Amino acid sequence: MKKVMLMAVAIMLSAATIFAANFRPAKVVNDTTKKAKTAKVVYTCPMHTDVVSFKPGKCPKPGCGMTLVKKSDLKKKPAIMKM
Repeated sequence: MKKVMLMAVAIMLSAATIFAANFRPAKVVNDTTKKAKTAKVVYTCPMHTDVVSFKPGKCPKPGCGMTLVKKSDLKKKPAIMKM
């Protein structure tokens, strides 16, 4: 009886080893690959470029109060009308 039980355990361990060797887990997808990376938008005052903010608003400099614009918008040159 002990030989039969020992033989059954040996067969089960062999089968488990073979199954584990052939097992390939599914590809794991990280949360970072699921979400599109959002670039941080930096806002600045058109008159005071030293003022930097990560949210829109008004320039905090005394007497200014201009609306903060995206920093990339400052690089664009304004269209000049020719007469």
